[in-house]
Amino acid sequence: MALFSLATLILAAQPVARTVTLPNGVTVHENVAYDKYPDTVMDIFRPAGAGPFPAVIIIHGGGWTSGNKAGMLGNWVARYLEKKFVVANVEYRLAAAAKAPAAVEDALTAANFFIDNAAKYAADPNRIVVTGGSAGGHLALMVGMTPASANLGKPVKVRAIVNFYGITDVDAQLHGANRREYATTWVPEGPDRTALAHRLSPMTYVRKDLPPVLTIHGDADATVPYEHGVNLTKALKKAGAVTEMITVPQGPHGFPPATQEELYPKIFAFLKKHGVL
Repeated sequence: MALFSLATLILAAQPVARTVTLPNGVTVHENVAYDKYPDTVMDIFRPAGAGPFPAVIIIHGGGWTSGNKAGMLGNWVARYLEKKFVVANVEYRLAAAAKAPAAVEDALTAANFFIDNAAKYAADPNRIVVTGGSAGGHLALMVGMTPASANLGKPVKVRAIVNFYGITDVDAQLHGANRREYATTWVPEGPDRTALAHRLSPMTYVRKDLPPVLTIHGDADATVPYEHGVNLTKALKKAGAVTEMITVPQGPHGFPPATQEELYPKIFAFLKKHGVL
């Protein structure tokens, strides 16, 4: 456990768009193991005060093949700490370490670990949000939507999901005009590839009994087509689930800090409406 030290480590490890300052009194628990693999660790940030606090599980993107939790500090972790959330910033096995479905299994394991240990970090287990961008958005959706029947891990009960331009139909990125190398790298070839992709897709698990889902997607996204967010939102509404979508006009894949700053008041308004704040 350390006070402020992680900020220095992360800033040294990768470029950031602006200077990152964590709120005073934040305690950082670095590389907390949630499973047996070297990559299955998380950093937990605890605000000053007695709590219990709302909490957020943040999952990085990178097409299941790259990225790390370090890249989530400035535009993700810090924003929630400013609102006095406990933050769990999650690392998981990428494709080089383990192919699909490992990343989904890890995300579910991480979320269950954090919820089971919520009291230790002054987090309210009934006010936990899961969020991420791109592949992290996909994993956030899977954390909040995966049922026991998927055989991917113990189901997780979260209060809300905030999905930034996540992949909602994995099979759609394995072939055709929207084929992506990261998807074909992550999902192994074989006769069961299509079935596995279906099992790993949030669209498969659309139903009424889900936590509220907020999807944020740019309509000029050249990596994860805008239709992924649109189709998920339409399907959720049709099923009777609670969902909203924010379209970022001419928004690319990944938003600059200025756009993130504009979005967070809307995100926190959504979370307040659904009992997190």
